[in-house]
Amino acid sequence: MAEPDALAALDGYLDECTQRVDAALEAWLPDRERGAALAEAMRHIALSGGKRLRPALVLLGCSDVGGDEARALGAAVALELVHAYSLVHDDLPCMDDASLRRGRPCVHTVWGEAMGVLAGDALLTLAFEVLGRATPADAPVGTMVAVLARGAGWEGMVGGQVADLDGEGSAPDLERVRAIHLGKTAALMSAALQLGALAGGGTSADVERLGSVGRDLGLAFQIVDDLLDTEQVAAVLGKDAGADVAAGKLTWPAVVGPVQARLDARRLVDQATEAARRGRQARLLAALGSRLLTRRH
Repeated sequence: MAEPDALAALDGYLDECTQRVDAALEAWLPDRERGAALAEAMRHIALSGGKRLRPALVLLGCSDVGGDEARALGAAVALELVHAYSLVHDDLPCMDDASLRRGRPCVHTVWGEAMGVLAGDALLTLAFEVLGRATPADAPVGTMVAVLARGAGWEGMVGGQVADLDGEGSAPDLERVRAIHLGKTAALMSAALQLGALAGGGTSADVERLGSVGRDLGLAFQIVDDLLDTEQVAAVLGKDAGADVAAGKLTWPAVVGPVQARLDARRLVDQATEAARRGRQARLLAALGSRLLTRRH
């Protein structure tokens, strides 16, 4: 467990990151006069709060290799836009058929399913515009585009979501659950730290190391998310509770039980913490791992 002063430092850092990312999102998202209903739908999800964990990882990755976090702000915004698009599409009737997200009605319940699809499309494409235009010209922008696309695409998040849907109602299988979680959640969190390292001028070893930290943290995050789905109520989660069980989804606690699932999450956080020791932000990354294990929403 991280020391209280490290957790306090993390909370202050995350608050600062949230303010910076929110201000940048506000600047990049279309205003209501230009975008009408589409702009409203995009802003509804992108500016609805949330932990801003993934963009914070981008900024942490940058400072971990000694870079100026301002160089990674565009990548952080791009990552959050990709995350926002994924939430809109994940909630659609053809996917999880959710009604709540971050304590607010899902996009498709307010503007309809077609607008939900199109708002997600617009957020995804805006992400790559931001990454291309807001990243310093001397950064490896091409590599960063490839890292984000791979983390979000068929080998990463989208592939994981497909495997998640295919697994509904299947017999418990830990290796299959691990593959789902690696794609659905861990790939984008791994990409976040890699993007930060690339923006900050990190070496290939830095990028690989931080990528592994992100994968382990992402797996732990999703295991805890699976546990919270069975333990919390919608008012706390900010989304529909019990949805995984109702859909017959393959989850980590469904395979190994809640006690072993928590032990596995702790092991993954310990691995991430050990790998992070070689960087400049080891203390904050260790505190983040502790925070992931104890979160309630």
